[in-house]
Amino acid sequence: MRKTKVLHITFDMRIGGTEMVIKNIIEDNQTEAFEMSIFCIEEPIGPWGKELMERGLKIYSQHRSDGFDIGMIKAIRKQIKENNIDVLHCHQYTPWVYGVLASIGMKARVIFTEHGRFYPDVKSPKRRYINPILRFFTHKITAISDATAQALDSYEYIPKQDCEVVYNGIHASPLAVKTNIREKLGLNDETLLLGTIARFDPIKNHFLMLNSLRKVLDKGLNAHLIIVGDGETRQEIESTIQRLSLQDSVTLPGYVVKPNDFLHAFDVFLLTSFSEGTSMTLLEAMRASKPCIVTDVGGNPEVIKDGVNGIVIKNDCEPELSEAIIALSSDTEKLGSMQTAAKKRFDALFTAKHMCEQYQAIYDQLRPIN
Repeated sequence: MRKTKVLHITFDMRIGGTEMVIKNIIEDNQTEAFEMSIFCIEEPIGPWGKELMERGLKIYSQHRSDGFDIGMIKAIRKQIKENNIDVLHCHQYTPWVYGVLASIGMKARVIFTEHGRFYPDVKSPKRRYINPILRFFTHKITAISDATAQALDSYEYIPKQDCEVVYNGIHASPLAVKTNIREKLGLNDETLLLGTIARFDPIKNHFLMLNSLRKVLDKGLNAHLIIVGDGETRQEIESTIQRLSLQDSVTLPGYVVKPNDFLHAFDVFLLTSFSEGTSMTLLEAMRASKPCIVTDVGGNPEVIKDGVNGIVIKNDCEPELSEAIIALSSDTEKLGSMQTAAKKRFDALFTAKHMCEQYQAIYDQLRPIN
């Protein structure tokens, strides 16, 4: 039997959560059963795209024109036909629109995966009429969390019962640790080291961490916060650190390509976003056996079981974050049990192997009968 040919339709292959999912699916499916390729509807294709091309993967791309680009439909349709594509896996809404329209009248079956939602989420009146048509030509819809599936129901007129949840997954083996971050920063073992890894974006709500840190320091807790990342809110974050007199208690190392050294050093991982899908860095923290404190948004409470492998707090709630930090700092036994539970839960639900097996089953199910 010939290989099942899967074409992934996405914006590009820059470094990001959606792109990591695609990369992991491809890397774990380079077998005799599947032949994978990618079509990017934007250019440049990004570093992961270049890396995959250098390893022999077929990646097609075309710069998307402003407005609705009819030429994009023709370009995707050409690749479907010339490469005898069996399954068209569309990642996120716009690639889904172009993928569906390109597939009409062809044998390729369509999967749409929703990777996350904008904040705040809103309904679009025109999608009330467009999305049922897109659904008619779509053979499978998946979402990266139950909360994302619910958002499709609430805002996109896609019934939740029509959507299968496939959690994001990452490889089980972390990168080796090369640097002792505590030693580099001059922190002793008694300092509770809090940390996060996220782009500096308003949706990540870094200010909740900073305000809460000020509160726990004022109560006498010996703590330090590392915020790995960079982005548009950097100046505002730096100003807040100055205003709260946190210069000696916060480290901003900037964007780090491979931040495993920092992640390994954290005692507790923080994720205080206003909105999330299934955060890849949250999964990386669990893989590294880190207890996590997260806001009750998106897929966070599905990943973190409150009181087991971390603590779930109300969205944008400074008192709850402060209390959670203090609670973990004063209970070393609980901190230890959460470390064990974090890795156990990761291994059970969030490995790339587990995710890829689910997608493999969908591809096999949808492959057209020749």
